[in-house]
Amino acid sequence: MNAPAFQATPERILQRLDWHVIRRLDGILQGDYRSLFHGFGLDFSDLRAYQVEDDIRYIDWNVTARMNAPFIRQYHEDREITAWFLLDISPSMDFGSFDTLKRIIAQDLVAVLARLLTRHGNRVGAIFHDGVKGKMIPARGGKLQTLLMIHELLRQAPQPRASLTNLSALLDDALHSIKRRSLIFIVSDFISTPGWERKLRLLSHRHEVIGVHVLDRAEMDLPDAGLILLRDAETGEQLYVDTHDRAFRERFSLLVDQRRGELAQAFNRAGSDLLKLSTDEDLVRAILRFVALRRRRGAM
Repeated sequence: MNAPAFQATPERILQRLDWHVIRRLDGILQGDYRSLFHGFGLDFSDLRAYQVEDDIRYIDWNVTARMNAPFIRQYHEDREITAWFLLDISPSMDFGSFDTLKRIIAQDLVAVLARLLTRHGNRVGAIFHDGVKGKMIPARGGKLQTLLMIHELLRQAPQPRASLTNLSALLDDALHSIKRRSLIFIVSDFISTPGWERKLRLLSHRHEVIGVHVLDRAEMDLPDAGLILLRDAETGEQLYVDTHDRAFRERFSLLVDQRRGELAQAFNRAGSDLLKLSTDEDLVRAILRFVALRRRRGAM
C-alpha cells in the first residue's frame, strides 16, 4: 500500500495536525492537558512506608527487599517535563488496510503529543528501533525538535527479514539511556518475540510509562473473502488461507483476543496505561478517549 503522507514534508504534516487535531483539542480541553500527562515531571524527594491507598507503581522494590516491608518513593513536581517516545519502526508498522498505515497514524500521534509538550516549554526525545538497531534523538525543546522527529520517522525504511521484531531491544535502549525520571510513550503494534514484558516492568519502576497499541482492523477481523494470500510483514513469508472457512475465522479471532488480553495484562502488571489506536480512528477521538481513562484513573 502506498501512503501519500510519506511524500509530505515535516512542516506540512505539522501544519495539517495543527489545524485538524491540535486546535480541536485546544477547544475541547481548553489548554488543560494535565489529565493526559499527569504523573510526569517529578523528581525524587523521599521514602515513606507504604499505605493501602498508595499507587503500587511508586514502590521502591530495592528498599522494600532490604527493609522487609513496602516503601513508597515520593516525588516533588518539576515544572519542566521530559517526555520520550520509544518508536517501533519494524516492517509490520508499514501495514494498513484503509487509507492510513500504522506507521502514519503513529507518526501523527507522536507529532501531536510532541507539539503539545514543547509549546509549553517542555523537552521531548525519541528512540527509534526496527527490532535490530536503534537511533536516539536527545531530548530538547522547541518546534524544531518536533519537526526533527517527524523527519526521522519519514526517512525510516525497514526491510523484511528472517525473524520477528524483538521489542526488548527498544526497551533496553531506554533503560540504559534515559536516566532522569520521564514520561515515556511506547508506540508499537507489539508484534514481537516474547520476553519484553520484564523490561516493561523495569522501565515502569523508573518512569511514568504509557503504551500506545497501534493496530489495523484487518489484523483483528478477517473478512469472508475466500482464498487470499497473506504476507508476514516482518519476515516476508507468504501463505494462502481460506477465509471462507468459518472455523478458521473463529480460530483467528480467538488468537487475536488472546493476544490483546495478554498485552493488556502486561501493562496492567507494570502499573501502566495502554491506549489503543486504530488506523481507521479519528485521532482527536482517540486522544479524548484516553484523557477520559486517565481522569478515571486519577480519581481512583
